[in-house]
Amino acid sequence: MSNSRLQPDTGPFRADQLRDGDRYELTNGHPIYCAPAGRDHAGPNATGAALLDSDPDVQWTGVDAGYSPDPGTLRAPDVSVATPGGDGGWIPDAPLLAVEYAARGQDEADLRTKIADLLGHGTRLVWVVRLVGPRRVEVHAPGQPLQTHGIGELLVAPGILRNPVPVAALFDRDAAQDVILRNLLQRRGYAGLEAIREEGREEGRDEGLADAILTLLAARGLTIDDATRDRLRGTRDAGQLRAWLLAAAQAETVVGLFESEYSVRT
Repeated sequence: MSNSRLQPDTGPFRADQLRDGDRYELTNGHPIYCAPAGRDHAGPNATGAALLDSDPDVQWTGVDAGYSPDPGTLRAPDVSVATPGGDGGWIPDAPLLAVEYAARGQDEADLRTKIADLLGHGTRLVWVVRLVGPRRVEVHAPGQPLQTHGIGELLVAPGILRNPVPVAALFDRDAAQDVILRNLLQRRGYAGLEAIREEGREEGRDEGLADAILTLLAARGLTIDDATRDRLRGTRDAGQLRAWLLAAAQAETVVGLFESEYSVRT
């Protein structure tokens, strides 16, 4: 937004005075400027959103979604999980789970206020992912002492996420993609990648792997044409099929699947 629309030394303001795209949040009607994210913030932010959105029990995930549980409050967590539904405009409830990525230049006072606002309005968990210093995630919950989890540990969100989240997956894209693959397969009834491999071994043919790739692509909302189905089901190279299965977790298009680094060069 242009700074001429909202002067921080006036107010207090209401959430309905802000519009989509404005770089302000509100706490008790007072504006807090939110700067654009830098590279070290934006990349993990996108990774975390894809990771949480893939969980089999999650129905809605937002990036910088605006929550306004009362007229003087507007908060936009970096990533959030909430119940689906509602019309356009600000979301009138608090998110179930909020994730904040704390990078260089983080205003700690503003962060503490934001956490308090979210928890005070009904958010069950706030995860603060520390991008500076030792890799760790701080877990905030109403009425609970702060907990800190490091690399090698798991985060759980009972009643929100079905699966635990490795701390490493909130920092590292490769680690996140392993979890996303598992989650997307679970959405289609597979326990995980090993279950698909076992299905292929039991059937003694490659259709199991090909069908798993098609299932994963469909779960990600990609359009699958007849030529793609024929190509996958006609491939008898199990190594190539397994490689495409991994690529299916991140390919942005079906064409990108076959052009990915996972394609076996012959």
